[in-house]
Amino acid sequence: MTEHPADTAGEAVRAPADVEALHKLVLKSLDDDQAQEVVSIPLAGKSNIADHMVIASGRSTRQVASMAVKLADKIKEQFGKNVRIEGLPAADWVLIDADDVIVHIFRPEVRNFYNLERMWAFGDDANVSVARG
Repeated sequence: MTEHPADTAGEAVRAPADVEALHKLVLKSLDDDQAQEVVSIPLAGKSNIADHMVIASGRSTRQVASMAVKLADKIKEQFGKNVRIEGLPAADWVLIDADDVIVHIFRPEVRNFYNLERMWAFGDDANVSVARG
């Protein structure tokens, strides 16, 4: 990812095209790996943790782990960045932190329990989109 000079808050500012390319890569990788119920939540201007949060489900712990590892490898290959991954050993809920895009991959039962979509929906004016390949 291309970083630009620091803004007034002292943080690096990334080019929007780079963020969108990363977001597109995440969605394509999940689609290629047959993730279920992929949802993308735009966070830009609402939270400073990331520009996008993507939530998806896998049918089993094996599929959840496989999708997470493949996605991390693709991000490293295309953007040269190592992502942080949490939850891989159990693979009920894997978090992939790629800075500008946060990805949660769940087993369906765990996803229903935590219901992150509802937590991050920001009320009735939420701009949550179901990503379809």
